Amino acid sequence: MRASIFQAVHRLLAQLITGTARLLTGARSLWLGCTPSPTQRIYFANHSSHADFVLLWSSLPPTLRARTRPVAGADYWQQGRLRALLIHQVFRGVLVSRERHSPDEDPQQPLRQALQAGDSLILFPEGTRNLEPELLPFKSGLYWLGKDFPAVELVPVWISNLNRVMPKGRILPLPLLCTLSFGQPLQIGATESKEAFLSRARTALLDLAKESH
Repeated sequence: MRASIFQAVHRLLAQLITGTARLLTGARSLWLGCTPSPTQRIYFANHSSHADFVLLWSSLPPTLRARTRPVAGADYWQQGRLRALLIHQVFRGVLVSRERHSPDEDPQQPLRQALQAGDSLILFPEGTRNLEPELLPFKSGLYWLGKDFPAVELVPVWISNLNRVMPKGRILPLPLLCTLSFGQPLQIGATESKEAFLSRARTALLDLAKESH
C-alpha cells in the first residue's frame, strides 16, 4: 500500500515538473529527422544549463519518457535528499562518476546496463556545461556505446535558447521561446574511426542549430 502511494506521488511530481518546464520555457519540439516512435535511442544534445535534460525529458511524449533515462553526474545529484529523490524516483536517471576510483572501473557500466535493459538514454557528449556558442570536443562515450549497441539509434537534439531563458544566476526565466530540434538518427560505419564519427556527430548537432534559426 505504501509503495503504491509513493509511486503515485512520484508520478504527480513528474507531471508537475514536465508541465512547469514546458510552461516556463514555451518549449516546442521539432521532429525534423525522425518521429517520436518507441525505438530504443540515445538522444545526444548540446549542454548549456542544468535544466537541459529536464527540458529534453519533458519534451518527449509520455510513452517515450517512461523508457528514457537521463545520464547525470553523481556528484551533483547525490547532494541532498531532494536531488536524490528527483533523480532516482522521478527521472530514473543513470548516475555516472566523473572520476575513476580504480584503473579497472568502467564509468560507462551503468549506461550499458540501462541499454541492456531496453531503456533509452539522454546524453550530453560535451561532458560538461558549455556557455560558449561553439560546441566543446565530444567525449568518446557516445562512440563506444554506439559500437557496443548498434541497434540503438543515435539521435542528435539541438536545444536552442535555454541558456538565455535561464541564464546563470537567474531565478526567474526570461520570456523566450525554447526549441528542441530532433535530427536524423546516426549510425557508426563498420570501419569508421572514433574521431571521424565524433566529428560527424558534432556536425549533425551544428546543422540542427542552423535549421533552428
